[in-house]
Amino acid sequence: MEKEQIMSEKPDMKEVREFYENMQAALQKFIVGYEDLIDTLTIALLSNGTVIIEGVPGTAKTSACKLFAKKIGGTFGRLQGAVDIQPIDILGMKTYSKEAGFKFVKGPVFSNIFLVDEMNRLTPKAQGALLEAIAERQVTIDNERYHLASPFMVIATQNPYEMEGTFMLIEAQKDRFTYSVQVNPLSAEEEMKILARDMNRELDLKEMLAKETEITTPENITRMQESIRSVYASDDILGYIADLVSATRKHSDVRLGVSTRGSLALLRGSQAYAAIQGRGYIIPDDVKHLVPYVLSHRIMLKREAKLTGVTVENVISSILETVPVR
Repeated sequence: MEKEQIMSEKPDMKEVREFYENMQAALQKFIVGYEDLIDTLTIALLSNGTVIIEGVPGTAKTSACKLFAKKIGGTFGRLQGAVDIQPIDILGMKTYSKEAGFKFVKGPVFSNIFLVDEMNRLTPKAQGALLEAIAERQVTIDNERYHLASPFMVIATQNPYEMEGTFMLIEAQKDRFTYSVQVNPLSAEEEMKILARDMNRELDLKEMLAKETEITTPENITRMQESIRSVYASDDILGYIADLVSATRKHSDVRLGVSTRGSLALLRGSQAYAAIQGRGYIIPDDVKHLVPYVLSHRIMLKREAKLTGVTVENVISSILETVPVR
């Protein structure tokens, strides 16, 4: 009986579920397909995480992020990746005038939703400028610390590495992103829906943003984030997460397995996923659902495994099949 009470629905889980449903409905009015992307953005926001989106250009990634920021009543910052971007273009800089003296001019990172478009077009130096912002929700300029907005979420898009003019993300940077999601080209049927919407003049993002209203506030998001941290995880669930992460480190095809930061991300993501289902407790299926989004970008394969055609998806599938639920 006591266990049933512990696993009963926590306060505010109904609010979280309603927020998720409203966000789904709002984004799907403009975005065709990409349910995984919408889900991952919502889970990342609620779990105070960050997201890498990989896909070819022209798949509505930027539009989805702008609309996402609008619906939570937050500010939106955007940086277009390019080889000449410097850290000051991201973080901001101090300027001087005779009238005001030194004044800090904030960069686009000072926003609730910060989109780094085509992040792997940034040089490693520029990529590294984001590490402190992602990890500590602050930046340091000339030995002065500036706290970022709350809530704060970084969304980075990247083109496939084989495209010209891209740089591999450094491993420390990738590990600090909580989730990754692959955005694939739409099906022919979905493509037709977009064409039909364009014929009806329903794809004007500027007009859409002007008409759309917020479904919540940044303050409510912060409160829901705190509420989600109270979602219950049994010792068996914690053990299952630990077993999955440990299996990535022991797998014969893996050069570098998932870090402890990854296991924490899997726990917090599972809490958020349970909450958007309206539950105040985690079940094994919540963990399984989040595994590809949390672990994929953290697993580094051995060279010989790549040469034989092994993929990260293969490794994750085998781990989910062989690691038993406690």
